[in-house]
Amino acid sequence: MAGDPVEVFDKAFELVARLGEAMRQALAERGLTASRAEVIYVLARDGALVQRELAQALGCTPRHVTGLVDTLQHGGLVERRPHPTDRRAISVALTERGADTARWMTDSRRQSARAILGDLPDADLAAFVRVADRILNEVVPATENPA
Repeated sequence: MAGDPVEVFDKAFELVARLGEAMRQALAERGLTASRAEVIYVLARDGALVQRELAQALGCTPRHVTGLVDTLQHGGLVERRPHPTDRRAISVALTERGADTARWMTDSRRQSARAILGDLPDADLAAFVRVADRILNEVVPATENPA
């Protein structure tokens, strides 16, 4: 196993699938999808954005962002408000509930990382990062994929 790149690659896919499913379940318990959570993450990181900027940050169409924002606004997680310097533009910002959700996302990520990886030696963690970076450098980023 240790010397077979195909088996190692299969393990990487299994890891992605399991982590993705765990994330999907945790988000679903909060009424979120990965796309909606990504909007919350970007707004928590970058602050209020106009929908065009949000679409660029997410790598999707403005029409798709409109639907995501509509859903999140209906759930009380984001709000649309007048842009502070451009009276024609509308900004999207987190509400207090949205900011609480962003904090929950950060705390959950940290707790999961500590639970799964917290007892590994630093050398093992560094080796994992080197291998993961190598894989990531060989994979075409999602934003460059024309599909």
